[in-house]
Amino acid sequence: MSHSQQTELPHQAVADLEPGYVSNNTSQGPLATEDSDKEKNIDNEGSALPQLSHRPPTTEDGYENQYHIEDKPDEDVQEGVREAEALTLTWTKKWLVAAYILMFLIYMVRAFEGSITGNLGPYIVSGFEAHSLIPIISIVSSIMGAVTYLTVARAVNVFGRLKGFVVLVGLATIGLILSATCTNIATYCAAQVFYAVGFAGMIFCIDIITADTSSLKDRGLAYAFTSSPYIITAFAGPKASEGFYQSNWRWGYGAFAIILPAVATPLCLIMFFNKQKAKKNGLLQPRKVSDRSVVQSIWYYAVQFDIFGIFLVAGGLTLFLLPFSIVATYADSWKTPSIIAMIIIGGVMLISFAFYERYLAPVPFIPWNLLVSRTVLGVCVFDFVYIIANGCWSSYYTSYLQVVYGVSISVAGYIDNAANVVNGVWLIVVGILIRKTGYYKWLMWPCVLVYILFTGLLIYFRNPDQSVGFNVMCQIFLALAGGALVIIMQVAVLAAGNHNDSAALLAILSTFGNVGGAVGNSISGAIWTHTLPEALASRLPAETIDLLNEIYESLDIQLSYPMGDPTRTAIIAAYGVGQKRMLIAGTAIMVICLICILFIKNIKVSEIKQVKGMLF
Repeated sequence: MSHSQQTELPHQAVADLEPGYVSNNTSQGPLATEDSDKEKNIDNEGSALPQLSHRPPTTEDGYENQYHIEDKPDEDVQEGVREAEALTLTWTKKWLVAAYILMFLIYMVRAFEGSITGNLGPYIVSGFEAHSLIPIISIVSSIMGAVTYLTVARAVNVFGRLKGFVVLVGLATIGLILSATCTNIATYCAAQVFYAVGFAGMIFCIDIITADTSSLKDRGLAYAFTSSPYIITAFAGPKASEGFYQSNWRWGYGAFAIILPAVATPLCLIMFFNKQKAKKNGLLQPRKVSDRSVVQSIWYYAVQFDIFGIFLVAGGLTLFLLPFSIVATYADSWKTPSIIAMIIIGGVMLISFAFYERYLAPVPFIPWNLLVSRTVLGVCVFDFVYIIANGCWSSYYTSYLQVVYGVSISVAGYIDNAANVVNGVWLIVVGILIRKTGYYKWLMWPCVLVYILFTGLLIYFRNPDQSVGFNVMCQIFLALAGGALVIIMQVAVLAAGNHNDSAALLAILSTFGNVGGAVGNSISGAIWTHTLPEALASRLPAETIDLLNEIYESLDIQLSYPMGDPTRTAIIAAYGVGQKRMLIAGTAIMVICLICILFIKNIKVSEIKQVKGMLF
């Protein structure tokens, strides 16, 4: 929409917006607006507004879907955003419902697959005699995910949501195939790169589409719905993972290499069909043919995707974070020159990335004034700290349950996922609360306090002499608080910008979260590599002390000793020491979130209209 067509926001909404924010608001269409049909089609002077000549008065199913001239897709936004607006102005209620059902199913596939492979992962890595590499693999995956969000946000704005989604589904499928066929740790790690990029980008793309197709006040509810399949997969996933482990773990990946494309294809067809319909109706103009040469096109897209910026952030994160997990393999620990060099060079690259994006990048990922606004920066730092706190103690939880309590893979998965059943229902309640009150910040305070309280309680309860029931209780409350915080952060960061910035804002938020995950896993890995070997060395009986390295590296070997055996008792005690230190670190770090909340503005989302058309 041109500046002359912009709609003035209500006074309260304007007062709450960030400095430098430019409204891109428009009427929202039949589902999301409370205006009557009369108000939609009559201007302020009582005259009838002109209808789009290419829009039929009714759709083929009889549902009225009329929009006046101001509801045409904006011309001053990026191509992908314009396609999204044309989509919501074209499809009917039936298409909208079908799209959300399919997004729900894609989330279900992701949740089911993640539950299975998450439980199988420690055994697969242990099979390659590299159990201690779990945090390192997680760090690399987090780094790749961070880079993926930034790239995908730019790609779906430049090329469109549909093309980006298709490519990401393809990458995720390749990752699943490689994981199913890997024969060594190197191939498995390579598979995890495709897997991490594909799945992270695919779910991120679904989140962008959700933002495109929902009103801001209902967005929390929309996110709660699309992510609710974890209720269903909480118990089915662990049981399935146990079955795959006992028969052939490779089919745990192979099955989803078939299921994922089958479930994703119908959503692609819905988007394609309505995109073509929008072109036919004149809502979406054909993409202009470029007269650039091949070399000019390469340079153009290198600039558009900020290749140099991606190199700086990816290299910086890798060099800065990996030393925290691999330092234990060096004889002189932190004094090793290579470790020091990696941290220094990585830090310099990250600082250089910030200066490059601010002063030199021809096309920065996000407008600088929006990035450094109170709400965006406050929410992103909040997410960064929250994910660090969680990552400090969550990496070895299923291994801990199996070693300490002697439970099976499925039971460990049940315990780990038990909170998701309650959490799925609670997130819908959170979405309704945001919709009814119009505000989100008031929910952040109790959620953070609950999270700190129950993380602190785990310091006491996650000891070998405590009942597993207390662990489950704490996990449930942590999931309720953490799940609500995730939705609140998404709504808050999107409220600070407009529709054209939504993909970039979600990307920045997700990037901070992934970097936080890498930092959290680095802390977890550092504590683990410095705690477990020393604890084992001081506790293992004389007959197994020579097997210290083998025991440390393999979950299967740890579980091979029966409960009550002196070696198993020593392993259990060592796990308890490691978990306690991890939880202390996580609790202390989470306190910083209370400070972050002070910087976040309490924008009234019920008075901001960012998108248009047939909406959730």
